[in-house]
Amino acid sequence: MRVFTKKLSALLLAVGLTAALTGCGGKTESAADTKDQLARIQESGTIVIAMEGTWAPWTYHDENDKLVGYDVEVGSKIAEKLGVTPTFVEGEWDGLLAGLDAGRYDIMVNGVDITEERSEKYDFSTPYAYNRTAVIVSSDNDTIHTLEDLKGKHTANTISSTYAQLAEQYGAEVTGVDDLNQTFELLLSGRIDATLNAEMTYYDYMKEHPDAQVKIAVLTDDANKVAIPFRKGDDSATLREAVNKAIDELRESGELKELSEKYFGTDISTMEQ
Repeated sequence: MRVFTKKLSALLLAVGLTAALTGCGGKTESAADTKDQLARIQESGTIVIAMEGTWAPWTYHDENDKLVGYDVEVGSKIAEKLGVTPTFVEGEWDGLLAGLDAGRYDIMVNGVDITEERSEKYDFSTPYAYNRTAVIVSSDNDTIHTLEDLKGKHTANTISSTYAQLAEQYGAEVTGVDDLNQTFELLLSGRIDATLNAEMTYYDYMKEHPDAQVKIAVLTDDANKVAIPFRKGDDSATLREAVNKAIDELRESGELKELSEKYFGTDISTMEQ
């Protein structure tokens, strides 16, 4: 009977140990499941960054088909600050946002403006670029100094754009065009007085056409804030804090300014331009 009792005790002890180990294992797995997005990224060693890859100078392919651009370098520097490797995934705008929602991408770095509508759905980082509206005129035009001076003037934009609406709001007659090149053709030929567009669009155009006889006559005081969207919720909170810290450090070190001047010909990393 003693032998049987000893065997039974040993068996019960073994079962108890197995249960205890299983319990510990369960706790470990549960802890892994509760790791937030930043912890998962650092554990994997890579951050998946979504962008279009077709929008120069933000994200585009150079003559060697290499993915380059302002946002590519900004994303790379943020990844370096986080101690991980960036993996860039290209796609169409709507698909990128859907992929962010579904968790296929960690962040989207693609010149995204902060808007009220987007802020309802996403949390945003500290802005890393600022984009004001510019009234662009020919170099010899000295008749436009404020938005109010657009009254009675002829401008050109795609009809459905907010720039066309703003020009009409200030009394301009707007000619509809299909694209930016057509707009500048009309301006340079003297068939329109001005065009309204993003400040950075002007700088990009001048980078490609340095001898173009055009200038900025007016810059709006308010600027669109360009930032990085995150999925809403506590899961991404520490990642957003880490990205904000990285952006602040890149701005303080002058690296954002350097990248801005490289791709846009001016510093877009601050409101004080």
